[in-house]
Amino acid sequence: MQFLLNAQKRVVQGTSASRRLRRAGKVPCIIYGAGQPPEVIELDHNPLYLALKKEAFHSSLISLEVEGKKTQALLRDFQVHAYKPLVLHVDFQRIDAQKKLHQKVPLHFTNQDIAPGVKLGGGQIAHVITELEISCLPADLPEFIEVDLKDLQTGASLHVSHLNLPQGVSAIVHGEDPTIVSCIAKKGGPAEEESAAVAETPAA
Repeated sequence: MQFLLNAQKRVVQGTSASRRLRRAGKVPCIIYGAGQPPEVIELDHNPLYLALKKEAFHSSLISLEVEGKKTQALLRDFQVHAYKPLVLHVDFQRIDAQKKLHQKVPLHFTNQDIAPGVKLGGGQIAHVITELEISCLPADLPEFIEVDLKDLQTGASLHVSHLNLPQGVSAIVHGEDPTIVSCIAKKGGPAEEESAAVAETPAA
């Protein structure tokens, strides 16, 4: 998914200038990276606030149009007010179309209700991680990665190595093959009851 935001150059900087911007319904922002000098800009608050509430905005390419010039960037950081629905500042990082980037993308779990460990074994799904750091060219950046649980049995787990990653995308892992999701036997569920019955059966 692509997002387009219209921005304006920010001429005056400083704490007082930022307060005036916020009172005028603007958000002070900065764009940096790709071997270019940082550029300070301002964005309309409400469209930015609504975009930040969308999951895809946090892992998609964002096109920032500043005085007719478009810059491709990623959201890197943002600050919000402690209790008001107010965005205080946003950092964007420019991307180079020819260089691979590192980005965290959300995991979307599918077929959880029909997983054998849940439907037949009465187990419960335990999500260990809900996002994955990946490496890819900007053009290959996925909005999310699907994790299909249709074959997950009670007591089994899926690891990063089990994922079917899109072409051009590789996972960045720290340590040995991390667990993504497990199906845990529910206390008193069918799997546990069956095990208890077997244990109580007298020896022949």
